[in-house]
Amino acid sequence: MKKILIDALKAIKPTKEEEREVLNRVDSILSRINKRLVYAKAVLGGSGAKGTWLKDVNDADIFVCFDYKKYKDKDKTISDILEKVLEKEFKNVDRLYGSRDYFQIKQKNFTFEMVPILAIKKAEEAKNITDVSPLHAKWVGKYKKLADEIRLTKQFCKAADVYGAESYIKGFSGYVCEILTIYYGGFLSLMRNAAKWKEKATIDPENYYKNRDILDEMNKSKTNSPLVIIDPVQADRNAAAALGKEKFDRFKSSCKNFLKKPSKSFFEIKEITTDSLKKKAKNKELMILEVNPKTGKVDVVGSKLLKSLEFLNKKLAEWDFKIIECGWEWNKKDKALFYFILDKAVLPPKKIHIGPPIKAKNHVESFKKKYKETFISKGRVYARIKREFRKPKELIIKLISDPYLKEKAEKVKIIG
Repeated sequence: MKKILIDALKAIKPTKEEEREVLNRVDSILSRINKRLVYAKAVLGGSGAKGTWLKDVNDADIFVCFDYKKYKDKDKTISDILEKVLEKEFKNVDRLYGSRDYFQIKQKNFTFEMVPILAIKKAEEAKNITDVSPLHAKWVGKYKKLADEIRLTKQFCKAADVYGAESYIKGFSGYVCEILTIYYGGFLSLMRNAAKWKEKATIDPENYYKNRDILDEMNKSKTNSPLVIIDPVQADRNAAAALGKEKFDRFKSSCKNFLKKPSKSFFEIKEITTDSLKKKAKNKELMILEVNPKTGKVDVVGSKLLKSLEFLNKKLAEWDFKIIECGWEWNKKDKALFYFILDKAVLPPKKIHIGPPIKAKNHVESFKKKYKETFISKGRVYARIKREFRKPKELIIKLISDPYLKEKAEKVKIIG
């Protein structure tokens, strides 16, 4: 076990040289911004500030902290102020719209996200959720000895496909990975405890609720997730609110499997390709779709792609196709890949359509007029009707032109 974790960490931890290179880039950006700022200061945020980032990082969060006293009553202006500063210093500045607008700057395959926030000292002062982010970094920073353990947790979650709190992923955020690893005192301890979680497990790292029942005390709208984690810096916030049941169950299952048969493969991200899908499907029916996403914010675009997949999955089931597995792959930049592994059997030419009970004579009469081939069984009338689609590909071809799908995706094409 120890060797597996050492090897896994070696593969994901930035070298001193890589760390220096990224921090030099960050320092250069910070100095360029800070020389132009008044009543504000730019600092490194996210996993960079916490020292928990992974190898091959190609982005960094920069928080521009505006003086609280000066801007607490006019925090809606700080995005505009920051935009003017950035446009004086950088050529291409992209404004991204959100609860408070933020900015993106790309330099040599490296992306900086510039987030304007208020420089608060306690969570209660926050005017926007992003204002609290430096407090998260400060809390995690108290546990520097666990940085490598946190890296293992993050990579494990990425490999298990449960990483990310975006609405189209509904998984574990980086911050949640950090909290869990710190709370349990390390990666292995987290694995052992998570494998035994029951739904609605509650975690309170700072013991805000002491002997009180968290689920009774907190607002019900904040405890809908299968795991409730009290934010260490914000007692009324569930840090795991975005977590969905499917990712919760998958994480638990991955923990159990890892403990049962430890392997470095649990830390290796398996890219979904047409070849890997063909191997997985073996002798089953495989449908692979290439999907051009709409343009827009990643979270919005991702949600539309997920809804497209769910729509196709639902329609296939409605038309009696047996789905063994479905999933998707998207790198947030290019085309997405949808796949469906189905029972290979071609559906019979006709299907049984359920009608009304024979006691409902008027309805039975109408049913018999509508359908030519009817029969009675166990007190109910049925009809045999011709199937419109016997193969999944036939249905998918029709669904590609469905208005709902056209609204969610730019283009859908069958590639396998």
